[in-house]
Amino acid sequence: MYREKIKILDCTVRDGGLINKHDFDHRFVREVYKACAKAGLDYMEIGYKNSKELFSSEEYGAWKFCEDDVIRKVIDGIESNTKISVMVDVGRVNLDDIVLASDSPVDMIRTAAYVKDIDKAIHMVNHFADKGYEATINIMAISRDRGTELDEALQQIEEESKATVVYIVDSFGALYQESVEELVKRFKSHLKTKEIGFHGHNPQQLAYGNTIEAIIHDANYMDATVFGIGRGAGNCPLELLIGFLKNPKFDIRPILDLISNEFIPLRNEIEWGYIIPYAIAGMLNEHPRGAMALRASENRENYRDFYESLTDVA
Repeated sequence: MYREKIKILDCTVRDGGLINKHDFDHRFVREVYKACAKAGLDYMEIGYKNSKELFSSEEYGAWKFCEDDVIRKVIDGIESNTKISVMVDVGRVNLDDIVLASDSPVDMIRTAAYVKDIDKAIHMVNHFADKGYEATINIMAISRDRGTELDEALQQIEEESKATVVYIVDSFGALYQESVEELVKRFKSHLKTKEIGFHGHNPQQLAYGNTIEAIIHDANYMDATVFGIGRGAGNCPLELLIGFLKNPKFDIRPILDLISNEFIPLRNEIEWGYIIPYAIAGMLNEHPRGAMALRASENRENYRDFYESLTDVA
């Protein structure tokens, strides 16, 4: 449980923003950052860095774009060693908009990509690293991309990229512990100069267990969110991960205060967590978008029809 090399990245605002179009108010984000800082977390991912040429600021909140000046206002005056991370998607960011790290409050940029786009991800990561950022590649939907193309992508990342960390991302919450073990070992067999990270989703209530499994097999970068908030069923709960690690540098108490003060009320406004349609999607290795659409419809509790719609069983 205790391994000094393990880093925690809180992605509460980034992944939670997928529920409400990234429209958390600045006060809320500041409270999350203050709690992360007091808890001694290594990183807080504050949102996405997306181009406003592709997404409207009238439709999406500030954390879809993470402009440097906005980040500075939110974290100003808070004593902290917690680094700021942002995420970018392949094809959704203008690389010319990324300033030098020395001129930005952002420390890390994580590039999310599917196996088929690894060439593009490597180009982006190297661009960010050359500008002074810590840079990672997060391989999405790994439960559907486990063929020989994955091995080729990992070897290419090792040989050509300046990424310091490569993440296994269980986007659909479909992995079980045996699969996590196999994937961590597979990543490590190719990535001799990179750290391995794990990002789990919780449709089958396995994100926490799978995170532990990744730790057991020497992955060192772990994603989690406060109270498990995140798209659909959410993510590995941060408070459980801190409790498991038994690392004296982490303090669970500020996170418990944050849950009491901010996240219990928030649960009355937006929905996340273990809900049957998300569980069904996870069981069937499906993207949660269909389950999210069901929860937004008049038939939100019609679980059997939803299951049969995905399995063609009537």
